[in-house]
Amino acid sequence: MFRWVHPGVVTTVRQARPEDEPKLRDIDAATWTAGVSPAPPPSADAAFFGERTAPADVLVAETGRVIAGYAALGQSLPLASHSHVLQIRGLAVHPARQRCGVGRRLVEACIEQARSRGARKLSLRVLGGNVAARWLYESCGFTVEGVLREEFFLGGRYVDDVLMACMLDAAAGPGDDRRGATIPGWQAGRRRR
Repeated sequence: MFRWVHPGVVTTVRQARPEDEPKLRDIDAATWTAGVSPAPPPSADAAFFGERTAPADVLVAETGRVIAGYAALGQSLPLASHSHVLQIRGLAVHPARQRCGVGRRLVEACIEQARSRGARKLSLRVLGGNVAARWLYESCGFTVEGVLREEFFLGGRYVDDVLMACMLDAAAGPGDDRRGATIPGWQAGRRRR
């Protein structure tokens, strides 16, 4: 379990439990938009946990004993030669808890969880237009490794799929100033105009 304090808010991150499923499903429904996910919206009766996502694969953030968000962590490719790479396969924060540091705590907990599981690299995919998420990931040590141009057609336009990763060796963790590339249009925590 991880615990962080944001001004006025204590966030605890723990492993998910089967009984968290209804709340996690509610967070998915509350946060889904075509701007953050190329998948269709989740149906109201869809199971959150299933063949690809078990409670052991999910970290849950709580603020004031209320589930505020989650991150799903796992392997993107089921190959022994790729077992040193884990992927953040989903991250969502309830709209009422956004901009309170919950997303950052979840990303930091994913990094620590990946390290503890022996991973050398943590990767993720994010839509090109999701600039807030891209900035969060970059500020946590992720760099852009590639861009799949016009990979999705969403809301009447083509959208890039951005591949990002964080190397997990001791010299490249959160807070390291040698993280590499920045998001175009962003510099030192500020958007350029």
